[in-house]
Amino acid sequence: MAKQNIFDNEVFYEGYKGIRNQKVNANNLFEIPALFSLLPKMEGKKVLDLGCGYGEHCKMFVESGAEWVTGIDISEKMLDVARKENSDTHIEYINMPMEDIDSLVKDEKKYDLVVSSLAFHYVEDYEGVVKNIYSLLEEGGELVFSQEHPLTTSHKGGDRWTRDENGQKLYVNLANYGRESERESTWFVDNVKKYHRTFSTINNTLTETGFVVKKIIEPFPTEDILKEYPQYKDLFHKPDFILIKAVKPGSRCDWFMEECI
Repeated sequence: MAKQNIFDNEVFYEGYKGIRNQKVNANNLFEIPALFSLLPKMEGKKVLDLGCGYGEHCKMFVESGAEWVTGIDISEKMLDVARKENSDTHIEYINMPMEDIDSLVKDEKKYDLVVSSLAFHYVEDYEGVVKNIYSLLEEGGELVFSQEHPLTTSHKGGDRWTRDENGQKLYVNLANYGRESERESTWFVDNVKKYHRTFSTINNTLTETGFVVKKIIEPFPTEDILKEYPQYKDLFHKPDFILIKAVKPGSRCDWFMEECI
């Protein structure tokens, strides 16, 4: 079955690029700082970035001391930018769906860190991807990823919010949270496919595969952010993102310590 490659749709790509080029957006204010707070020190690490997009993170990992970075993305448009703007002799970019990383398993490649920013909710076979990641990690290796929050992916259409007579948001409308399935939405274009799964499925798939979940973050605005950008108060009703740090157990880890040795 062909994997969705919405980022190579010209209309979608231009719309998405417009958002990411804005200095103030939810990714820059919440998702990226939370993601980087979960990452280990990069010195000497072999890193796999799933859904690497423009490659900015890959370049930052190398600049922070990573020995080698493999960046994978389904979008050739994204990788064109990555190769032009964020290339390095220590980075390899591969045009590949996340679901196909079993080819890296067959090549017997191993990584110290697998990281993914806002890509897992586009993956239908979450369990398969998690199992492949586990196989690709060294003992003591870490998986750090962000995705849309399950309260966000559960939405199936209509207004997400109940509003007062002035149009102000009162609370989020929640339905069908427990019905895991493909969801289609309109975001720049019609029929953008995402996959809703409950928090318990996200977490239990990790632990049943063998991971130890070490930390979970649901980013909320600080008082300083609210003073400058009061519109983000809505996140107290429904966080946009969830981020998870999980570790593959092994002899290199002491579970009474914060970090793997």
